[in-house]
Amino acid sequence: MPHQAITIPAADGLCPAFLFTPAGTGPWPAALFFMDGFGLRPALMDMAQRLADHGYAVLLPDMYYRWGAYQPLVPVEVFKGDFRATIGPMMATTGNAAAARDSAAFLAWLGTCPDVAGSAIGVVGFCMGGGMALTAAGTYPDRVVAAASFHGGRLVSDAPDSPHLLASTIKAELLVAGADNDASYPPEMHDALVTALDAAGVRHTSAIWPGLAHGWMKSDFPVYDAAGAERGWQAMLDLFARHLQ
Repeated sequence: MPHQAITIPAADGLCPAFLFTPAGTGPWPAALFFMDGFGLRPALMDMAQRLADHGYAVLLPDMYYRWGAYQPLVPVEVFKGDFRATIGPMMATTGNAAAARDSAAFLAWLGTCPDVAGSAIGVVGFCMGGGMALTAAGTYPDRVVAAASFHGGRLVSDAPDSPHLLASTIKAELLVAGADNDASYPPEMHDALVTALDAAGVRHTSAIWPGLAHGWMKSDFPVYDAAGAERGWQAMLDLFARHLQ
């Protein structure tokens, strides 16, 4: 199905991105897809296209644009060594606060794209991108109407850009799915996030799914779980269908 490479002037430079669309003639409602820590690669492209095939114009930006050009990583190979040494320096170039600044440019670009219908958007993020998705929902509440986080890490922390601190500004409905084998999102963090969302009156479905590990949605991860991934896809598509037409 069609997709196009684009470049968006973002907060700190030119951000490479891809726009995926369904077959046929648009416009379509928009979705913003935040990548995980392993960067842009074929598996993410396939996921973005799958979402597009359900009727959305999907923007997939390279959140590592501050790092510069890089070859696509192969998670299975990277995990054989010290994966933190490989992706840690890349992850250090971005984060929730940086993503919030960048999202202003992404939303502005979507607002002028002829393939996009309306101003309301959905956002989804995986791993590192999970916190970015919730941050976008809290930073741009008049644009983001639905947000999903899958195996997002550090959703509650002492950092000034911790996503839970934005609970009071979120208007979107949220889906937050964690794994019971995930040190970056333990049960006590999940409970703290739910407490913050409930106190702010945020509509959300938040749970730790049993039998899964951090990264289970990614087909190129060693811990990929096909059944768990399909459950995630259906939950996300149901969320987006409720709010994006």
